Amino acid sequence: MAKANFATPAFRPYPLIPALQADVMKGNGPFVAKPEIQKPLGYPGELLDNWQEVALAKMGELLKKYRSLRVFLDACVKCGACTDKCHYLLGTADPKNMPVARQDLLRQVYRRYFTLGGKLFPKLVGAQDLTKEVLDDWYNYYHQCSQCRRCSVFCPYGIDTAEISMAAREIMACVGKGQKYCNEIIGKVYKIGNNLGLPEPALRDTLAGLEEDIKLDTDVDVRLPLDEAGAEILVVTPSADFFAEPHIDGLVGYAKVFHQAGISWTLSSHASEAANFGMFIGSYDNMRRIALRIREAALDLKVKRIVFGECGHAWRVAYSFLNTLAGPFDFLDQRYPIPQHICEFTYDLIQRGALKLDKSANDHRRMTFHDSCNVARASRMGNIPGGQFIIPRAIIKATCNYYYDMPADTIHDQTFCCGGGGGLLTDDLMELRVKGALPRMEALKYVVDNHGVTHMAAICAICKSQFTKVLPFYGFQLDQIVSIHQLVSDAIILK
Repeated sequence: MAKANFATPAFRPYPLIPALQADVMKGNGPFVAKPEIQKPLGYPGELLDNWQEVALAKMGELLKKYRSLRVFLDACVKCGACTDKCHYLLGTADPKNMPVARQDLLRQVYRRYFTLGGKLFPKLVGAQDLTKEVLDDWYNYYHQCSQCRRCSVFCPYGIDTAEISMAAREIMACVGKGQKYCNEIIGKVYKIGNNLGLPEPALRDTLAGLEEDIKLDTDVDVRLPLDEAGAEILVVTPSADFFAEPHIDGLVGYAKVFHQAGISWTLSSHASEAANFGMFIGSYDNMRRIALRIREAALDLKVKRIVFGECGHAWRVAYSFLNTLAGPFDFLDQRYPIPQHICEFTYDLIQRGALKLDKSANDHRRMTFHDSCNVARASRMGNIPGGQFIIPRAIIKATCNYYYDMPADTIHDQTFCCGGGGGLLTDDLMELRVKGALPRMEALKYVVDNHGVTHMAAICAICKSQFTKVLPFYGFQLDQIVSIHQLVSDAIILK
């Protein structure tokens, strides 16, 4: 690993707010998208000459379109409940990473142009003109928010900083100041079908290779089908599952589960991506264009069900928005959830005794579980309250003999972000990613020290990618992060 040009935060003896350092992360925004990246998304390629006018017009449009945005900008009373709840504030010590301070970057401009007090008495109400310096602060600090929503759990008014961050990013993209990482990925989906730009022949070869590996390992023919019309289930999974560790081991687990259940399934080369980065940039239009590919694939392949793989924000978009983005899905089998998470599918089989599992196959692992933000705070699983917390843990416990939760104030709806979510999983933000991971790394260290935990499971592609990168900065091994269905894959006894 290359030597970092920043210091990894030290573990704290007990939770505390760090000594604040004004503007310490100023200028640390991600690379700006070039014109050829912006064009496929419908955005200008460079900062417009009349960017202030366009930005304010877009803000006005969003305030009318999303009533919640105006409520969030009006409701804050600066009570301080969110101050120490952001992992980026705890890791960077930059006061603008306090959720309330980050909100204020947009709120001050909102007050200046959209409230009577701000128009008449701007200094009195903390209003601010929209200047190039303000725009630069937006770009830096709204890309230091992973949209994890932990602060909203503790806000007495339920203010959602993530929605404010999304609005700011959409405004910036509309004036020609879009983020390279997210916008380039969205363009790849439009051109090829997935975030990584994997064409159909490469995808088919990858799946064939995995079938050969499973055969060699188990002496059982387990299929990973692609574009097979008439299959019962369309599986839509993050493209990281096709090539990266530990993601690919989870994909093998899905295949073994479907094989054991005797249910036909297929992947789609047209919709070979569960992730929807349109949400990260706050663009409903781009969210919808990406989601419609899934509908098109389901119709073309004549499937009866849609199952999503292990991806946090993909599940949030699917659970909360898929029907309004790309529905109605009245052509699917209405007896099953639309859509369904792979963990729901596997959990149901376990509950019915349809899977034979050897827990001792994972005895070399002592497990804990990372609740991914978009699953924990923006979705559900199953037909039980808190199913998004219960079901993943039940699968781990059904496949492992040793399981230990991290401290209670770091899991469930209080979970800490991995540090790389919200469209920030890019190497040009490595300092932010490492520092933002501090609270989760501290919680992991607790169960390592007190319970001998050796591995942490996650059901989010971004979390898994982030942890493989940042774990070594904190003295852990990159292979200590695993997929839940990797545990299933190792424990399942195949026919």
